[in-house]
Amino acid sequence: QVPRIFCLKKEFSPQEEEELMQSRILQPLEFFLFGENPQEGLQKLQQGSTSSQLCGRVFKEGETVYSCRDCAIDPTCVLCMDCFQDSVHKSHRYKMHASSGGGFCDCGDVEAWKIGPCCSKHDTGAATDECVLEPELYERAEKLFRILLLYVTDFLVWEESSNLPDELQPRQKEPAYFCVLYNDEHHSYDHVIYTLQRSVNCDQAEAQTHTALIDKEGRRAVKRGSLRSCQQARDLIRSNSEHISLQPLRVEILHAAVMAHQTFALRLGSWFQKIISYSVGFRQAFCQVALETNIDGHPCLISRLMLHDARMYKGARKIVHELIFSSMLMDTEFKRLFAIEFTKHYKQLQKDFINDDHERSISITALSVQIFTVPTLARQLIEECNVIKVIVDTVMDLLREHLDDNNRFFFLGYNSDKFTRIQVIFHDLRYILISKPSVWTEELRGQFLEGLKVFLGFLKCMQGMEEVKRQFGQHIAVEPEWEAGFSLQMQLRHILAMFQDWCSSDNEILLLAFKECHKVLRECNNQAFQREPTDYYMCKQILNVRPYKVSQEPVSIHLPISRLLAGLYVLLCRTGAVEHLDDPVSEESIIYCLLAEHPLRCVVLAAQVSAEMWRRNGLSLVSQVYYYQDVKCRDEMYDKDVVMLQIAASKMDPNHFLMLILLRFELFDYFNGSCSTKDQDELIQRNRLTEEMLYLLIIIIGERYVPGISHVTKEDVTMREVVHLLCIEPMAHSSLVKGLPENESHETGLESVIAKVATFKKPGVSGHGLYEVKKERLVEFNPFFYHYSRSQHSKAEESQKKRRTQEGSDKALRPPIPPAFCPAFSNIVRLLCCDIMVHILRRIFQRAAEDRATHWTEAMIQRVHITFLSFLALNIPSSLPGIGSEHGKSVFHLLSKIKAIPSLEAQKDMVKWVLQMFEIVKCLREKSSPAASMSVETTKPEESAQDKEKAERKRKAEAAKLHRQKIMAQMSAMQKNFIESNKMLYDNMPETDPETPQVELCVAVGPQRGSTPAEKEVLTCILCQEEQEVLTQAPAMVLTACVQRSTVLTQCRGKIPTYKEDGTTYPLFMPPELAVGTHTGSCGHVMHATCWQKYFEAVQNTTRNRLHAELIVDLENGEYLCPLCKSLCNTVIPLIPLEPIMFNYENAEIIGQHLTLPRWIQILCARIKGLKSFYFGKGEPDFRSILSYGVQEPRKFSDSITEMLLVCATTVHRVGLQTAPNELCPHVPLMAWNTCAFNIQAIENILQEEDKPLFGSLQNRQLAGLKAIVQFSGAQRLKSSQAVIQRHFTDMFGVVSRKNTPCLLEVDFVHLLVGLVLSIPSLYQEEAVDLGPSAVSSAYNHLHILHLVTMAHMLQVLLSSTGAETEEAKAAAELYTTVSQHTGRFLIILVKRGIQPFLRCAALFFNCLTGVQPPEELFIGAEGHFEALCSYLALPSNVFQLFQEHRDTVAPLLLNYCGNPAITKVLKGKTHIVRYPRRRNRLIDLPEDYSVLLNQASHFQCPKSTDDERKHPTLCLFCGAMLCSQSSCCLSQLDGEDVGACTAHAATCGAGVGMFLRIRECEIVLMAGKTRGSTYPAPYLDDYGETDPHLGRGNPLHLCPERYRKLNQLWQQHCILEEIARSLEVVNVMFAFEWQML
Repeated sequence: QVPRIFCLKKEFSPQEEEELMQSRILQPLEFFLFGENPQEGLQKLQQGSTSSQLCGRVFKEGETVYSCRDCAIDPTCVLCMDCFQDSVHKSHRYKMHASSGGGFCDCGDVEAWKIGPCCSKHDTGAATDECVLEPELYERAEKLFRILLLYVTDFLVWEESSNLPDELQPRQKEPAYFCVLYNDEHHSYDHVIYTLQRSVNCDQAEAQTHTALIDKEGRRAVKRGSLRSCQQARDLIRSNSEHISLQPLRVEILHAAVMAHQTFALRLGSWFQKIISYSVGFRQAFCQVALETNIDGHPCLISRLMLHDARMYKGARKIVHELIFSSMLMDTEFKRLFAIEFTKHYKQLQKDFINDDHERSISITALSVQIFTVPTLARQLIEECNVIKVIVDTVMDLLREHLDDNNRFFFLGYNSDKFTRIQVIFHDLRYILISKPSVWTEELRGQFLEGLKVFLGFLKCMQGMEEVKRQFGQHIAVEPEWEAGFSLQMQLRHILAMFQDWCSSDNEILLLAFKECHKVLRECNNQAFQREPTDYYMCKQILNVRPYKVSQEPVSIHLPISRLLAGLYVLLCRTGAVEHLDDPVSEESIIYCLLAEHPLRCVVLAAQVSAEMWRRNGLSLVSQVYYYQDVKCRDEMYDKDVVMLQIAASKMDPNHFLMLILLRFELFDYFNGSCSTKDQDELIQRNRLTEEMLYLLIIIIGERYVPGISHVTKEDVTMREVVHLLCIEPMAHSSLVKGLPENESHETGLESVIAKVATFKKPGVSGHGLYEVKKERLVEFNPFFYHYSRSQHSKAEESQKKRRTQEGSDKALRPPIPPAFCPAFSNIVRLLCCDIMVHILRRIFQRAAEDRATHWTEAMIQRVHITFLSFLALNIPSSLPGIGSEHGKSVFHLLSKIKAIPSLEAQKDMVKWVLQMFEIVKCLREKSSPAASMSVETTKPEESAQDKEKAERKRKAEAAKLHRQKIMAQMSAMQKNFIESNKMLYDNMPETDPETPQVELCVAVGPQRGSTPAEKEVLTCILCQEEQEVLTQAPAMVLTACVQRSTVLTQCRGKIPTYKEDGTTYPLFMPPELAVGTHTGSCGHVMHATCWQKYFEAVQNTTRNRLHAELIVDLENGEYLCPLCKSLCNTVIPLIPLEPIMFNYENAEIIGQHLTLPRWIQILCARIKGLKSFYFGKGEPDFRSILSYGVQEPRKFSDSITEMLLVCATTVHRVGLQTAPNELCPHVPLMAWNTCAFNIQAIENILQEEDKPLFGSLQNRQLAGLKAIVQFSGAQRLKSSQAVIQRHFTDMFGVVSRKNTPCLLEVDFVHLLVGLVLSIPSLYQEEAVDLGPSAVSSAYNHLHILHLVTMAHMLQVLLSSTGAETEEAKAAAELYTTVSQHTGRFLIILVKRGIQPFLRCAALFFNCLTGVQPPEELFIGAEGHFEALCSYLALPSNVFQLFQEHRDTVAPLLLNYCGNPAITKVLKGKTHIVRYPRRRNRLIDLPEDYSVLLNQASHFQCPKSTDDERKHPTLCLFCGAMLCSQSSCCLSQLDGEDVGACTAHAATCGAGVGMFLRIRECEIVLMAGKTRGSTYPAPYLDDYGETDPHLGRGNPLHLCPERYRKLNQLWQQHCILEEIARSLEVVNVMFAFEWQML
């Protein structure tokens, strides 16, 4: 049957194949299985069975998973989104991260969680996994599964391409073949597409489909035909792909029948999953069949599949892995059996994986995490299969090729890809050791020790590997390979800690492990020494050791066995088992001098590198020493070396120990006085080494924060680390975590201690929260903390000294008293009072007292003080000899000398303090009172110094006061002098009469309007720094500006109207939806027009030569960055001063009596009619009446202003309408008026949104920009053809005065008002002369236009508020008329609320146009002030009066308005209308908890693709649409170019501007146009006030309202473009990110 269904035609049709397979094959199988109709059988089954307690959901790549830091047994225990939302862990400390694919949900697994193992869905009480199948059904299932699984296995591992097994041979063989292309990880998408287009004659789209499917499923048939044609295709593909990369693509030719059976075998895999999910019984039957061993000793079926895994293609692997997940891993007993099979073949599986080129997530080896992390399973595997040995042996086998002659690793020329794969095996060892056993059985003990021995064998190959030797003479030629060794060390870091942890849980094992480790170490050390021991003498002491110099002989930084031994010794001390060590029974005594040898060399190597003695060895050594002491490695490297030295110090004779240290630091001769050198370099190096050696002594004596060395807990250790990190500077939580060592569960223990040592400061709108160390904890600061790097050390010291100075205390940074040593280490203290120590101190003080700069350094003295001090402090209680001796006295005298040395000024406080301590100790010795001797010595100088300082401050303050008085006196004399000499001026000044205060009229419109203040505006050009007054006839000054399309105010998001050339609608009339406006923003910086032109040309020339500048600035569209603030600009606005007006009020009143509204309309209509008629209005009676009310000459502008007006207008026109630049287009003036109106509306919107008063609260840049735009728009009519402007006025005026024009509901009245006011002066134009209206005429024009437009807008508000014409509406209207006879309130409020935004915009407009000062009320508070607005605009405060005053005029107009057919449509509810006041747009509401968003994203289905591959769900913050970004499935065409979903969406939703939240990445993306974008921190913060891009840390995140508000402002103030340009300017990228594909 199979070959008759699958692979018959060239084109597969999955749908058809699926149906045929169901009806012809699967249904008969199901009938056989159930023995009846499958539906009925299934129902019976479901009645009897219970649901599984395990969730078992398999994760896809990129899916968000959660782990609980409080309850998970280890970090690999995770929950899927749905289980997490329903579990108790939601309120715990959880972490979230993206899965790499392949794991499964541990909900319901009791061994994975300390508490709350089940979510509410899977907690079915005592769910039984009992088999409830009837025996016959079970038997049939077993039979069927056995045959089918064998078939599936055979075909998935089938190697022959043209033949089938005998029993499946078809009756006649068709000559049909397929050429199949397989996936590999060497070739990129583009390579494969290129190859396919060349080889099998397909177009690009087809090649892309093939490639995508090959990547997803692992293989794809790219050609069907005869054997010959397929072979040709194969050869072509191979040769074409070899040109590109060295390896050809993997291509095979399969017979159609083989292909068909393989395809069907995969489908059967999915069918098995479906059947298994029906019942526990089926699952058990399946596992039974899969795991049963054959009689002839072949491996079981599942092992065959596993062993063949690396040779299978991607799709087949996925099916097999899913089958294993859904069957064996869901059942405890079968999981154990499967684990044993897996361990049995472990080595082979890993070897296959190493040679395979697929990622680990689709390799069978990735299943180890599911098995090895289960504590009971891990123990069983150690007992039964000794899995530790298996894993370590596997690694050893794979790394054997890297061993040198001494049986040590040597990684020169290793293959990094392969090496990375080998390192993954260490994860498995970590998983096995993750939870230590509470009960040890004999079996477990034996096998564990066996495993440990093998592991020590592995470490033995690392001990002393990759030795380095100091270069002399010339620099090293090739940097040696060091990364491999350190990456091994990093992998082992946790494993070493875990082995120690396991050992510590059982004393017997601990002792055995220690002895075993010691034995191996002795084997390693045997070969280390080439020379015979020699005797060394110092201070009557003799030391017998072998000579060795770090600076001349090979030394290695890798000593894992020495360090493991040190760790085990400390554990012996902690558990008290250390007594059993020194039994005479132990075969070999421990020679501590030898144990300390290698660690000491390592420490000396680090010291010499920091003394710059190894400069010629290049960077590789510097890097090794850096990592040796870095937080990532120091736990098992540097710290353990220090411990080993402390062990040696506690066991050896103190004099011998110090001599050994001096020898290895190569300072022995120097301190013995038998070495003198004049070489400057050597002296510096020696001083540096002396410092380092003293530092090491301080560490050995003073660093006791290790559990086992002193009585401290892990918490104390963490607290101390945190205090010292915070003493450098206040830090963010993430920086603290990075500075602390992690344990195997990636925990640092920070949370449990941070509250005790630090206080948290919350972040502002940017930045992050910081921890500051608590005052009372500062006493714990140790300037010689051994985990400080050099830079950290100096920073910490600096900041602590600064703090002490501010507090007024002395600068001595006294070290804190360390905790007492444990008994085993208490002998270390003897170092302090031995002869050699005193000798060292004396030597250094002597050199300092001689004050020869080359022989000592400040740091050395500082370190000596500490050493000396501890020497005193620890001698206080005891009566050890030494201090009374000659040595002690001489040291004391030298110290007193040093106090006076000027070059030690910085250490003076320290010296004083040490001397005080010395006195105290001496007195304690002599049992006398210390007061007498001390007070004379120290207190006086202290006091006098402080008094001196106070007196000095007082003197300075007095002097400053006198100086100030003197200057004041001089100034007042000069002032008097000036008044005297200019008496004439002062006498002639008119005295203002106090009785008659002048009332400034706060009215901007009409005959009562206030006057325009005649201010001089003098500005400085930011380029040439010269000042100039803004005048109409002067050279132009310009403001930088950026014109962009905007949908910030839109009422119909997502609909952007297409611009029609017919001129009836937009841009002549702005629709009330404000779907897309033109915004012109400015950063407020001023330049001369000429300076700007030069700058712009220079920018164009330089930018063309810069690579990445293209991304920021689009030269073709005239863009540039503001020279001062780097804002993105694309034009300039010329600055035009306000027109100074002398207003004649009497004249205005007389005219007012004649020029009423009806008369004004009549005159205007006559003028318009006349201007239209051919012979220029000769016949019209009122044609020239308009001129009789006052005319004047219009303003004249200088050429440069005229030119700039044109530049700005054409940019606004080009950007706003997205057309080619055309300065003669009649729409140019319209667009200028539109951008003016839109800017006013945008600013009114911001002020309303932020609840600020209308005037006085704008930023300077906004105010300057707005004034400039209004004046620029007003000047448009002087630059354009007057006929065009007259035509525009006529059309616009028609809306309020005539029939059959756009209906009231189709026009935005702010745009109309601006257009009418700015275009009416064109009516005054005569044939021969340029005329404009006089001030009085203008005042009346403005008044009447405003009145008409306001009335029309009120009507618009009323009409849009009425609903559809229904029965309800009629009843309501009747009720309304009855009620409104008694109350008219509702309507009044409605209208007032509706027209307020319009009035606010009008007030802003007339203020910028006329410059009249608004009334005080408009400067305070945002709400109300309706009366003040009306009075400023010369409207009656009861706006309805307008209709009464002009009843005769308005009545006919009302008929016109309401009779418009469009309005009747609206009233019947047929078209959608805008209600007033308009809805204010804000960014969408985001949930407070980020996991809600992740949940939405996980349920997001891409609308265009059906597969379940990883998507990047991205949320548009303007409208809330969820998009599938960065995915080929959602590409679309925009202007003939392929763009991603976000770019396409931004084009319609934000007119090219977009703000998106990428949910899985937790970052905001800002977009502008197709090619520009930038990332921006998301407004979600964790509890520590930090953002978490890409969920790197995974802490719970919550919305920060302030940051979200800031994003909202960024959008509403049109600053997104600016933000993108700034961030692109900062981040200098060579290769642009393809934003259009997002």
